[in-house]
Parts: sequence; structure tokens; C-alpha cells
Amino acid sequence: MSLEPGGQFELSGAPVATLHETEAELLNHLQEVTAIGDKLGLGFLGAGFNPLATRAQVPWMPKGRYAIMKAYMPKVGSLGLDMMLRTCTVQVNLDYGSEADMVKKFRVSLALQPLATALFAASPFTEGRPNGFQSFRSHIWTDTDPDRCGILPFVFEDGMGFERYVDYMLDVPMYFVYRDGKYIDASGQNFRDFIDGKLPALPGERAHVGDFIDHLSTVFPEVRLKKFLEMRGADAGPTKRLLALPALWVGLLYDTTALDAAWDLVKGWTPEDHATLRTSVPARGLATPFKGQTVREVALTMLTIACDGLRNRRRFNGHGEDETHTLDPLFAIAASGRSFADDLLDAFHGPWQGDVRKIYGERAF
Repeated sequence: MSLEPGGQFELSGAPVATLHETEAELLNHLQEVTAIGDKLGLGFLGAGFNPLATRAQVPWMPKGRYAIMKAYMPKVGSLGLDMMLRTCTVQVNLDYGSEADMVKKFRVSLALQPLATALFAASPFTEGRPNGFQSFRSHIWTDTDPDRCGILPFVFEDGMGFERYVDYMLDVPMYFVYRDGKYIDASGQNFRDFIDGKLPALPGERAHVGDFIDHLSTVFPEVRLKKFLEMRGADAGPTKRLLALPALWVGLLYDTTALDAAWDLVKGWTPEDHATLRTSVPARGLATPFKGQTVREVALTMLTIACDGLRNRRRFNGHGEDETHTLDPLFAIAASGRSFADDLLDAFHGPWQGDVRKIYGERAF
């Protein structure tokens, strides 16, 4: 358990082999935090953006790296502080078996990330009013820091591999160096200089592997590469949708036939296609036009591939169920064309009578 800059709760789950284990871990976690919250008079909400609080109303968590980022963010974008304080995502980490396997999974998941954004959209309010977006959280990342966010076009180019990603990381401006339990401000400085012992923040000191591992955690593309691939395109949301996110990506990436089918779906997409999806989906969601269809229709194809992938895995729980049922909420969203954001907006304009505060009583875990 950890706290993000604005006090968002983050559970870093254990590596597991099946979605059934993920489900058990998540349900246990939610049971624990809600039980404690009941005693303290606290509730927990799954949404992509704080629906009510202003930026000034959100307290900063007292972590050294957050203080450095707080000072740096306004220099490179207008919404970085909102990203830190008021957004909430849910992420999935998946491993790979080789460099070639990583590249294929990276390309597929990066291309399809906007479809996940549309399916999981849950941030239509800002400071108590509709903001015009399905996923305002996703839009915020487009004006946070162009050096470390986005869709990484080089991933789809010839020559992509570990070395190419390292080259990208070496050119991303630094945030900090961690030494003796303290974060040293190195914001905007160059990691290549650090390797050469020329970092202004620590003159004469050369970077070690641990410094590079820290640096890897300071980029925020839609898919992030470490010793695993981190899917970053989804808003937080209700329990069943939280469980559906790993189901989507496991189904697409962990079965060879499904991965091949997913690659066939996206391999003809151009850099302009990727850019169009990234910029349009946060506002229009599933209704976004794309290549003679809508994102909703492409998402249905993607979900069918993922469902086949889960079925092929044949991982059963104690009741004899495979993993495919965890995709049911996403099929319902894609079939109807209505996201959680749409449900929230309907409630706002209907029974809530324009009072977004009612989200805390009706939609909390």
C-alpha cells in the first residue's frame, strides 16, 4: 500500500498466475480498507478524477520526490499538478518472455490503449460540474510533460528493442537522484551527463544501475517498459471494472493466437491513426470515429479476441469457471456504447439534480 501525491490509495498487487487470484486479492483489499474506513468515517471512490475538490483543496503527501515534481511540473505543462493531485488510474503489469515478445506486446498494447481509455472512462466531472470529457484524466496527460508522456511513435518503428527504449530514457530529463534516504533535485538535468560524472546536482559522481531504475519510474507513457509492461490508459472505477482491466490485457497478450489476432487488428494503423485516437478518445470515448467505424465497434472486436485468449488459457477456479466472465462488464459497455462516465452524467442530470456530491454516497466501494 502506498499514497500517491494527492492521497490516492495504491495497492501494488503481488505477481500471480491467474485472474482468479487477482480477483481474490482485490476483493480482500477492498474489504480491508472499507472496514477500516467505516471505523474512521472514511469512504473510497473509484473514479478517474476527483469530481469535486479544487486543486488547492487537495493536500500534498509529504514525500521528497513529490516536492521536486511539484516545482518542475508547471515548467513543462499546464495540467501536471492536476495529474498528481486529482487523477486516479488503475494499472496492470504483464511480463514478457523475450525481447521479440516484449516488442510485439508493447506495440499491441500501446496501439489499443485508447480503446481501454474509452471502455474505462470515468472522469466526466471537474469541481462539481460536467467537464465535457469522458476521461478527463486521460486528457490531462496530453498537457503534463511532452518529454515523458504520450504514445511513443518509435515503438512501432523498425529497430525497436530494449536498446531503443534505453536511448529514449537517457534523453528524458531527470527529476531527482536518491542518496542516503533523501531526494536530490536534478530536475531538467541529463542522465547521460550523470553517467559521465557531469551532473550539476552531483558533480563528479557517476550514475549506478539503481539510479537508472529510479529514472525508469519517472516517465509516464501510455505503456511503460520496465522488467514488465505497465498498461496505463484506464480510469479507476467500480470493482467489476477493476477486475476487467487485467482480464482484457491478459486475454490479448498471454495467448499466442490472441496476440497474433490483436497484432493483425492494429498493424496497419499509421502514426496519424495513433495520434488521432490519443487526442480524440478522452472527449468522445466510444463514439470516436475511426477508420470508417467507431471506437465502440473496434473495441467489440478487441474484446472478442481477448475473450478467446482467456478461453484458450483454460485457467479455472474452484467452481469450474474459466477467466472469461471477468470481461462481461466490458462487453456490456461496448455493446451499449455507454461508459461509466455516461452513467454518472445521467445520474447528475437526473436523480442527483446537479449535485455531484451524491457520488460519494451512491458510488463508493
